[in-house]
Amino acid sequence: MFLLSSEGAEQAEHAPILVQLVNHYFGHWAYDLEMKYTYPFWQKVLGKFGTTPDAAFGPYTPENAIPWYTVMFVTACILSVVLIWIFKGKLSEDEPGQGQQTIEVGVLAVRSMLEDIVGPHGLQYFPVVMTFAVLILISNLMGMFPLFMSPTSATSVTFALGISSFVYYNYIGIKENGLFRHLKHFAGPIWWIAPLIFPIELVSNFIRPFSLGIRLFGNMFADEKVMDSIAHLAPGITYWLVPVFLMPLSLFVAFIQTFVFVLLSQLYLSEVSHAPHDTHTEHEEVDDESVELVAPVLT
Repeated sequence: MFLLSSEGAEQAEHAPILVQLVNHYFGHWAYDLEMKYTYPFWQKVLGKFGTTPDAAFGPYTPENAIPWYTVMFVTACILSVVLIWIFKGKLSEDEPGQGQQTIEVGVLAVRSMLEDIVGPHGLQYFPVVMTFAVLILISNLMGMFPLFMSPTSATSVTFALGISSFVYYNYIGIKENGLFRHLKHFAGPIWWIAPLIFPIELVSNFIRPFSLGIRLFGNMFADEKVMDSIAHLAPGITYWLVPVFLMPLSLFVAFIQTFVFVLLSQLYLSEVSHAPHDTHTEHEEVDDESVELVAPVLT
């Protein structure tokens, strides 16, 4: 974990001008808070492992008190709202604009996935799932534009997204099924192997936010590193020309990683969420079969 966090310190050395401006105006306040609260905490925790916060997270200074990925992620949130507002334009049923049609394609795609994977009742989770899709896509694409960096190329952001998905689908499972039944489904349907299955499934469940975060981080970080390495092979030639030809690949990675994260989140939701009338439908089918069997006897 500490090795992964070092990449944030390395990228902070080449932070965009926006990050530098934010730290110039607000960095000293954030630095004072860190020195007063977070630094002593990490000093005690990491001291038990023979290391220091500076060795694990990089030097603490007012110039990097607000990490680049925090600034970029907040920027991604703002850009998401602004771009949706611009794209939707003036909503119209008769003559929708190109921006509105683009948004409708994305909305229909996510709604269709939810209906296929979770079921028709899964549409109630659309706002959260669509928020993940838009925010992650914008974050992934930011690295392709000057003055920006992809916040999803930092473990702090991808783990936060993974934990958010983890907390949400477990919340849905507990809300719909109750805590006992939610935990019971980890034991599987066969009671005599439940003591073996339960701990395995429980550990697997807790690993999911980290697998979501590592997958997203690994692909986006690798994409940016490959682009950066190729661009510096022969400065002046490869710095501008080669990355342009690699941009379609970066665009593909940005979309496919958004799709994978959203798909897995929906699969996790499908495991814990069930249609509210599933049990009633089963009973009704049984009753209908009983009537068909008994009717000839009665007549």
